[in-house]
Amino acid sequence: MQNSFSSRRSMTPPALYDRWLVYIVLCLVTLGLMMVASAAISTSDQQLHQPFYYFYRQLTFLVLGILLGSIVVQFDIDYWEKISGFMLVTVLLLLALVLIPGIGHAVNGSARWIGFSVFSIQVSELAKFSVVIYMASYLVRRNEEVRTSLSGFLKPLFLMGVIAILLLKEPDFGATVVIMATVLGMMFLAGMHWRHFVLLLIVVLLVLSILAISAPYRMARLTSFLNPWTNAYGSGYQLTQSLIAFGRGGWFGAGLGNSIQKLFYLPEAHTDFLFAVIAEELGVVGMLVFIILFTLLVLRIFFIGREAQQSGRHFAGFMAYGFGLWIAIQFTVSIGVNCGILPTKGLTLPLVSYGGSSMLVNCIVIALLIRIDYENRLVKLGLRDG
Repeated sequence: MQNSFSSRRSMTPPALYDRWLVYIVLCLVTLGLMMVASAAISTSDQQLHQPFYYFYRQLTFLVLGILLGSIVVQFDIDYWEKISGFMLVTVLLLLALVLIPGIGHAVNGSARWIGFSVFSIQVSELAKFSVVIYMASYLVRRNEEVRTSLSGFLKPLFLMGVIAILLLKEPDFGATVVIMATVLGMMFLAGMHWRHFVLLLIVVLLVLSILAISAPYRMARLTSFLNPWTNAYGSGYQLTQSLIAFGRGGWFGAGLGNSIQKLFYLPEAHTDFLFAVIAEELGVVGMLVFIILFTLLVLRIFFIGREAQQSGRHFAGFMAYGFGLWIAIQFTVSIGVNCGILPTKGLTLPLVSYGGSSMLVNCIVIALLIRIDYENRLVKLGLRDG
């Protein structure tokens, strides 16, 4: 009987996708939908007379994202390496077009969207995605140059500088920070000499610091971040309301749906400051659940990247590393902003916060990671060359 059971187990075909990755993403998306519904219920009811408008819209984008992902997952990873240059050029054109009045749509003073009234997309999300794929391709083509020569990492920085200038024109300082940090991290993981990396890191930090203090609105955010209570009803309003939400949450929270801060006190409660609502309604325990899930997601992505690298599929490995860094940096900065550890900037929680463009792009990213892992498993089974 035991031999029969063990033989049946041995005949079970191995899974050709990372189940843990899928489970973690499903947990984050489900909890995200729940929190978006809770955080946006008052705002959508007052503005649109439909309490669950943002929830239904987010669910619609999730379904569209899954459909897109089901198409993307069919393509070999090598295909993305071939079109990486074309993708970067397309994104540069879109970043330029979004600045043209009548083409780009401004929301809250920032021209970040392009498209039609029914559907528009945030170009900075496409920029993050395209930069990761382009850099993965570059690091494969110029790996030796990146490891040994100063010119190896100066060349892509010129393109990143052009993207940064276009993003700052919108303005979108948050996306600029995420892209630059992701590129730096990818080059470091590619084996860049540590002296070159430290030099580059210092230069980037200096440039970002100068940019932060050069614009009056950025300087106001920086000073209010250091002591938001000095101007609690002005430049420090959003952060003080967020900190109040954290204070009310305690260990176990006020209960799902019982946030007071989301009732028109905390701006952008369902987008940039969703983590503050999570803290208020679910408490420290709820915050830890989200942080643990994001940490597990990033670790799983890095594991997939390492597997690809070990099988000789370096482009796929660098791509996975890039996506992992992007998600890790963005969720860390978003949580840091909500907690008052970092200056206020418009960054959402990946897969969790409300945002159509973010959800669509994140679904494509997860689909590509599933494809990378699928190809890793085929190599292990001898069904594909490394």
